[in-house]
Amino acid sequence: MSSAGGPAELDEIRQVLAAGGAPPHLAEQVVRALGEGAGPVLRDDPWQLLAVPGVRPEQADGFARALLGPDCGPGDERRSRALVTWLLERAALEGHTARESATLRDALAQHAVPDPDEALRDAVAEGVVLVFQDALETPGAAPAAEDDEAEQPVRVLLGLDRYALAEESLADSLARVINTFEPGAAADPAPGARPETDAAPETDGAPESDAARESGAEPEAEAAGPVPGWEALADAAPSPSAAELVRAAAGHGLVTHSGGESARAEAVALVAAAHARGLRAYAAAHTDDGRRRLGAALADSGLPAALAVTVAGLLAGAEGPGRDADGAFRLDLLAVLDAPQLDVEAAAALVESLPDGVRLVLSGDPGVLWSAGAGRVFADVVAARACPQVVSRTPDPGPIGELVSGIGIGELSQVEAPGKEVVIVPVRDAGDAVHRTVQLVADSVPRAIGVPVPDIQVITVGHGGAVGTRALNAALKERLNPGPGRFGGFDPGDRVAYAVAPGRTVTGTVTAAEPDGLRLDCGGEDVLVPRARVADALRPGWAVTAHQAAGRRWPATVVVLPGDAGPLLTRAWVYTAFSRGERHLSVVHGAGPALPHAVAEVPAAERTTRLRALLRAQNATA
Repeated sequence: MSSAGGPAELDEIRQVLAAGGAPPHLAEQVVRALGEGAGPVLRDDPWQLLAVPGVRPEQADGFARALLGPDCGPGDERRSRALVTWLLERAALEGHTARESATLRDALAQHAVPDPDEALRDAVAEGVVLVFQDALETPGAAPAAEDDEAEQPVRVLLGLDRYALAEESLADSLARVINTFEPGAAADPAPGARPETDAAPETDGAPESDAARESGAEPEAEAAGPVPGWEALADAAPSPSAAELVRAAAGHGLVTHSGGESARAEAVALVAAAHARGLRAYAAAHTDDGRRRLGAALADSGLPAALAVTVAGLLAGAEGPGRDADGAFRLDLLAVLDAPQLDVEAAAALVESLPDGVRLVLSGDPGVLWSAGAGRVFADVVAARACPQVVSRTPDPGPIGELVSGIGIGELSQVEAPGKEVVIVPVRDAGDAVHRTVQLVADSVPRAIGVPVPDIQVITVGHGGAVGTRALNAALKERLNPGPGRFGGFDPGDRVAYAVAPGRTVTGTVTAAEPDGLRLDCGGEDVLVPRARVADALRPGWAVTAHQAAGRRWPATVVVLPGDAGPLLTRAWVYTAFSRGERHLSVVHGAGPALPHAVAEVPAAERTTRLRALLRAQNATA
């Protein structure tokens, strides 16, 4: 879709918006949502306004009444089709790639659609949504035999084509990774032999990326000596779990690897072992902070830090080895850390780009919050049992590691913290919570723990409310960096959270304002936020949500649990928030019994996805 319209087109859209009583400033968002010709589209079908983020059904209904007059009604087919799309887009924001037909039927009825069943049939017939029938699994039941003619119960799912196609493409690509892998093939050199990866890869003539040149991924022209075997490399691995991972990756194209923060070292050991075999191996993280930490760990193993990339940077070609003439990444092994943060569209794009015969390791902590985008890729691949699964036995160290490990199994226990690694700060009300949070960041933690203010991150349950990110950021700015916000609401020295893309946020500090936008320091990297994006993509960042914090760690964190946090708390939320601190965790605790209840009784909200069923169906026919 077009990202912006010309002046004439925008004027036309503003006229349509004004005629329907909608704010004219929505014109550019309408173009982004509906593409070229948005003006006539909106005039003919006013409910298409629902495609604009933030527009509610009641607002679209009012807009339609103003444009259509008596021809407008709740049973209008245009209305029901737009509502079905809107409901599925809303579901995607909650992580669902599809919804059961009964769920959509009930939702349509709540929006006064007279005949929800007919509305769904019309949406399917018009190609607005796709319909699927997935077999239902009965706990404890034996798998049906191939010649079993008994009717198997199914659930009817409806989904938007973008998520359906992404899940199906991902399932097919994972099957290709599994089926094209051959141990001992050309990409896996025999001991003592010169690996074929020494040859310069074919390219489409495009120059190699800077990251590829710096990474040292391509072996030198002369062999340094005999290539060690996988078994010898496993025996030399730094831990039993690392050895198990090396052995699993030696013999399989796809492997899952589960574990906490310490388990990341096992993926690093695998990358090192693969390089010792002469393979082009990379490790991908979810965030820039994760990439920096991975790079440091790789450097400690004697490997170039540029072998650590982000998934987004790899896909964009800004990091990693680049692509060959067929568009596949020039690599032999990819370890994807923070795999629970992969949404289905990013995962599909990533796995589609892998060459035949590659080794892919999906590694991550199953206790953390799932992806911000639709899907639950890592959990579905694990549940489908489509490949070997390695579960790390390396515990996270220290009082924070002990606390988080207990949360992972539903237990909230007191831990011994002689060095004040974990501190609980009880509070009475919202005002007290804000006051104590500011005190901890500005004074107590730097003084008692020795962690400077820039290395302390506040994490809270949401953006709104008396103790949400907005309130906390306002209080923290007033104490830590007071100023008028003269540059788009920000001042040099402000901590900020920059939404680079949906589901991908980086944190940094404002360093300067320029005609083209705001300049940030993001972990030592210079970033320019374009002026047009400052208002939409930049927020104060002293306090963030647990979803924004996923994939990152800080020397110290302050987790804020106000009295009204209870309904928002889940075990995964607590696990994620409490595990972000490396040296220190302060918990500003006003949630009372809601905290242990969430840890013991409230797992992550279920997501409706199709990937597990698709992978199991492929396994059954393989």
